[in-house]
Amino acid sequence: MEQISNILGQTEGVSRYATISGFSMLDATIAPNGGACFASLEPWSKRKESRLHVSKIIERLQAQLFQIPDGLCLALQPPPIQGLGMAGGFEVRVQDRGGAGLESLAQTGNNFIYNAMNDPVITRLNNSFQVSVPELYIDVDRVKVQTLGIPLGTVFNTLQTYLGSTYVNDFTLFGRTFRVIAQADENFRNTAEDIGQLEVRNRDGRMVPIRTFATVRDTAGPQSITRYNMYPATTITGVPKPGYSSGQALDRVAQLLDESLAPTMGYEWSGMSLQEIESGGKTIYIFLLAALFAYLFLAAQYESWTIPISIILAVPLGLLGAVLFIWLRAMDNNIYMQMGIVLLVGVVCKTAILLVEFAKQLHEQGQSITDAAVGAAKLRFRPILMTALTTALGMLPLVVATGAGASGRQSLGTSVFGGMLVATIMGVFMIPAFYVAVQRFKEKAVDIEHKIEKAAHHSPD
Repeated sequence: MEQISNILGQTEGVSRYATISGFSMLDATIAPNGGACFASLEPWSKRKESRLHVSKIIERLQAQLFQIPDGLCLALQPPPIQGLGMAGGFEVRVQDRGGAGLESLAQTGNNFIYNAMNDPVITRLNNSFQVSVPELYIDVDRVKVQTLGIPLGTVFNTLQTYLGSTYVNDFTLFGRTFRVIAQADENFRNTAEDIGQLEVRNRDGRMVPIRTFATVRDTAGPQSITRYNMYPATTITGVPKPGYSSGQALDRVAQLLDESLAPTMGYEWSGMSLQEIESGGKTIYIFLLAALFAYLFLAAQYESWTIPISIILAVPLGLLGAVLFIWLRAMDNNIYMQMGIVLLVGVVCKTAILLVEFAKQLHEQGQSITDAAVGAAKLRFRPILMTALTTALGMLPLVVATGAGASGRQSLGTSVFGGMLVATIMGVFMIPAFYVAVQRFKEKAVDIEHKIEKAAHHSPD
């Protein structure tokens, strides 16, 4: 913890920090070989440079923390929602469902970390369950305890009180209630030899040292055993690498676990990962509903079920541009990008309406379908560019946003800016083609319907 404090004290962008020794944050247990450190960053006004972004600071910290030889140190962001998990990223619980044993459970977690160490999608992996933690084992000779006339419960109560603690009672003083906790002073429980010097009273009232009937030896074992849904479990945490979304990281972790876990092992998601999986999978339905509502509004406007199809077909052009620009900037598929895509459905349709509306009017005036589409493209070229550029340039400040919340604004702005740019460039050529294809299909369908009605009218009963 002293080495970590020295590193944080020299890290640019960190304003203050607090270290807690004896607390393991990832599994929320009191552990003598664990520690936690909480660091606060400088205000955004002092961290305008990209190298002082929280992700960059964490990368530099992690590189220095890996150089500490005495322990495994991880630099993590807090969870997006307080209380759901202990750190940002993904969180999965590997469970021993077949009673394979604690050693097998720990080995399964360690094997997963080792095999996924160089994975292209996930990084900074950690396994919370260890069975090699140094411990002291007190071997009590129960036969000798009975021979000396000592109640066995007295032995365990003595160890509990002196080495751990025991709640005695409460008392009121100065108008406040205080708790009384019994525990040996620090100087009398520092070493293994101190355990043997503790004394218990036998039935004759004499004090007997614990070393008379107990021996203390070094051993190793689990620091704490955590159960998840009744099964012994280990918590595996990690984060996606830059350019990959949390959903892609979850899919990759599930794939690796399905391939490597033994039949006696299983896994369940927890924390934010569980919430994301339970609420996820609905994105595609949101996009489809957005396109459906746009289609229904257009159908009511044009009083036609076919003409709006040529407008809706322009939406994939916007989606292509959004995905392309997000990929070029190495951003992930987050909620802000998805909000931008929903916005693109309406904006791209608005641009396509400008062209299809005039093509429809020219065709109704007697021009052919192809001539009407080409004429509308020439006639509305400048207004389409003005509308598209207005929207794209309006999103440009979000594309290059800085400061608090910049990542969300950049994802939203990049998706809309890229979608409008590609939809405009390609839409000038593709939307007229969509109109021609849909209108020809409509007129052929109408002709076929008329021929069928005419044939039915002239056929004998």
